[in-house]
Formats: sequence, C-alpha cells, structure tokens
Amino acid sequence: MNFLGHLYLSRSLSDEVIVGNFIADGIRGKELKELSPEVLPGIVLHRSIDEFTDKNAWVKKSKQRLYTEYGKYSPVIVDIFYDHFLAVEWGNYYPEISLKDFAQASYDLLESYPQYLSDHIKFLLTHMRNQNWLYNYSEIKSLERTFEGMSRRATFHSRMETACNALIKDYDLYKEEFNAFFPEIIQFVEEMKIQ
Repeated sequence: MNFLGHLYLSRSLSDEVIVGNFIADGIRGKELKELSPEVLPGIVLHRSIDEFTDKNAWVKKSKQRLYTEYGKYSPVIVDIFYDHFLAVEWGNYYPEISLKDFAQASYDLLESYPQYLSDHIKFLLTHMRNQNWLYNYSEIKSLERTFEGMSRRATFHSRMETACNALIKDYDLYKEEFNAFFPEIIQFVEEMKIQ
C-alpha cells in the first residue's frame, strides 16, 4: 500500500496514529527513540501493514507478474497500483465520504501536526496537496507522471516509466487481486486493536 492505502487503514484511529503511519517510512532508529509515544503506534501500524502486504498471496501474484520486467521495483509498483484501485473503488470501501473530501481532510490533519513532520515530509506533503496525489491516484495519467518521476529518481534503470502499460495490459487481474487482498488487510488492521 502507498499513501492512500495507509491513510485509509488508519482513518478511524487517533490523529497521532495517522500521522505516525504517514511518516513511518522516513523514521529510522535514533529518530524512533525521539518520537512522542502518541505517534509510535502509527509507526508500528505502518510497518505491520507493510509486512502483512509483502507476505500476502494476492500481492505476491501481482508482484510476480511484474518481476521479469521490473525486478526489485515490482513491490513499489504494486503499492501504487493498489492505491489506484482503492481510489477507483473508493465508494465500495468508504461510502461515508468522497475520495475528494477524504484527501482534503487528510492533508489538513497531517499539516496540523507540524511538530512530527521532518522538513522532507513537510515538502512532500505540500507537493502532495498541490498535486492532490490522494485524489489523483484514480487517474492513469497521474500514475504515469508518478512512475516517470520515480524512474528519474531511481538508483538503477527501473523502467518504472512504463509501469502503466503493464497495469493497462492486465488491469482486470490486478483489480481482482486488489479486491481479494484489501478485505484481508482491513481485517488484519482491525485485529491489531490500535487506538
């Protein structure tokens, strides 16, 4: 899961847990010890979601289909594909609020806790809001721009700029795998009983 999936999965938890879940990828050993105890469960949640996702059979099918072409970048690509399907299927998973309103509420919430955001995360969040990443996951054109940017920043030649071709080619298969996986991750998070 990428940003949208993580925010969705923590949506009913405390603000601090949501913030911790959002910043988790940028937090390392020493920084972890310096964080507020209110944010730590969000870090744990994020890492647990990532671990569950990496081991899930449906996700593995999606990654295997991409592996020959994209190698070690396959998991990153699948994370973004799955955020796309969450955006497309939003009304099925969270009919109480539109994706557009959820995206704006998420940006507002995250920006209201600047004390937990590094300069890098603040920059990223500003860019996310300006480009409305969370809402735009639903558009293939937006995914293309995302993959092009990631490809430029990749250490090795990733070919991620062509990832949307793979998505379009096997769209129904990825969608089916996402819709099989997503209820499983929802149940997993609920069973964690994080407040």
